[in-house]
Amino acid sequence: MRLLHLHSSFSAGGKELRAARLMNVFGAQAGAGGERAIAHTVVSAQPGAFGAKVALDPSLDVRFPGDFPSLQGLPTPARLLRIARAMKGFDLVLSYNWGAMDAVLAHRLYGRVLRLPPLVHHEDGFNEDEAAGLKPARNLFRRAALAGASALVVPSRRLEAIALDAWKQPRRRVRLIINGIPVAAYREPPPPGAIPGLSKATGDKWLGTLAGLRAVKNLPRLVRAFAGLPPEWHLVILGEGPERAVIEAQARACDVADRLHMPGFVPDPARAVGLFDLFALSSDSEQFPISVVEAMAAGLAVASPAVGDVAEMVSVENRSYVTPPGDEAALAWAMAELAADPALRETVGAANRSRAEAHYDENTMIRAYAQVYGKAMGAARFP
Repeated sequence: MRLLHLHSSFSAGGKELRAARLMNVFGAQAGAGGERAIAHTVVSAQPGAFGAKVALDPSLDVRFPGDFPSLQGLPTPARLLRIARAMKGFDLVLSYNWGAMDAVLAHRLYGRVLRLPPLVHHEDGFNEDEAAGLKPARNLFRRAALAGASALVVPSRRLEAIALDAWKQPRRRVRLIINGIPVAAYREPPPPGAIPGLSKATGDKWLGTLAGLRAVKNLPRLVRAFAGLPPEWHLVILGEGPERAVIEAQARACDVADRLHMPGFVPDPARAVGLFDLFALSSDSEQFPISVVEAMAAGLAVASPAVGDVAEMVSVENRSYVTPPGDEAALAWAMAELAADPALRETVGAANRSRAEAHYDENTMIRAYAQVYGKAMGAARFP
């Protein structure tokens, strides 16, 4: 079975790590004799953006071809035809986010004549260029391109509504699959030195987040909101990306550079998140952030703007600390309230853990993806 993955980026972000997790799980389910083994080909619209490779099982059959037609450029008929021809020979095409939409259109235009495999598209949210609002031209482009997709998978109710309304997708094509994680792995607290290059000193408190260092995550806002916390509090940002220098500059401007720690990407969040005392998000745009689920499973309280489905994701006890989007003062207040009250953090964190264990275990998510992929291929089961 040959699967083609067309990513807007395969950097180590939430959707990419979920895709890697599914690849690992489905690979592990192949027959012992290899009769149902899966070969994966992964393409990134951003050249060289393959940071999520570290999360893949080394035993998987995965290729990262350098000669696949670029997913970026003007959507001319000749270019789209080259992309469509490159899809031949696969059993299923999985495309991800706006950066792969030219390939989705290529599949729509040339799928029948070239007898291309079925395509399932995944939308997980928006970059900074659509964080403040959807672009009408892109809505029309998506509407046209997605008409040839077997399914459109979204992780949040907000994105589901956008797909049905702004993108005019039929109900039968849109599938809401809530992000899940192996919640049991987050129950045991990790050892103090679990994060390479960083150790937690006695008496220190950590406000933490997991995020790609991208503009849409607005991590300078998190630094500014953090700056008012007492000196025993440190800000730990796990992730990599192009905004590192901007975040560091903001920390210097706020005189908290000595309390900011950015050790980079951590491939196993279950061995890191439990070291936090409080979790915070500062994004301009999210849908159903996996990092919030990870924090909940680790028993943490969450301070966050009300972006995407966050306000519905967290426990009832936590919802007072989900603040209006863009309101930096309100986010700083939520962080300060939770930081000042250990008993409150414990109560809210316990409620979050219970909710994560009840609603966000990955087994439900994995079964749902297997059903969508299998149905697209006309198979009784997947893999």
